[in-house]
Amino acid sequence: MTETNLIPASEVRALLGGITDMTLWRWLQDEQLAFPQPIRIKTRRYWRYGDLNAWLEEQGGAANA
Repeated sequence: MTETNLIPASEVRALLGGITDMTLWRWLQDEQLAFPQPIRIKTRRYWRYGDLNAWLEEQGGAANA
């Protein structure tokens, strides 16, 4: 997967260990956590793989590529 690939919310939740949509929402609201903000296309949310991977590395883990 390349750094610019867009990942939908369902795959982001799975990548992060199967978190719920509510947990994802809470992480997005927590400024101290600095979770990457999504790109909105119509009503759907997508994240850049590179942004998520960088955030995970800052947290002490890395996404399985």
